[in-house]
Amino acid sequence: MRIVLDTNVLLVAISRKTVFHAIWERFLEGRIELCVTSDILSEYAEMLEQKFNEHVAFNIMKTFEDSPDIIFITKYYFWNLITIDPDDNKFVDCAVAAGADFIITNDKHFKVLKDIPFPKVEVLNDDEFLKILNPTRF
Repeated sequence: MRIVLDTNVLLVAISRKTVFHAIWERFLEGRIELCVTSDILSEYAEMLEQKFNEHVAFNIMKTFEDSPDIIFITKYYFWNLITIDPDDNKFVDCAVAAGADFIITNDKHFKVLKDIPFPKVEVLNDDEFLKILNPTRF
């Protein structure tokens, strides 16, 4: 399964103290392919350093660098589908270019994508995605 993970979900998935850590575990197990661009990785690094610390940020970024389940995407087209917060478009553009199954986010700005027929981008929040990952548990 190919996904694009919004930074807000990554930050809660990293912590072992949340139920959403299952998302991070599935990635480490190789059950999820995570699609990223250089913009997304830059945001991840910045926010991980702010939320945790430099050492944790380095280790997570190194995990991404070494993982066979990271799909590096080069965007050739910018869809500009989210006008409320244009910075969110980096995740949409990545998902479209990667042919990702889902964008996983808790950001309400992504709701506009449900009404856009093309390109079709499926958006799930972290709870919905957990139900797909482990339907018998939830």
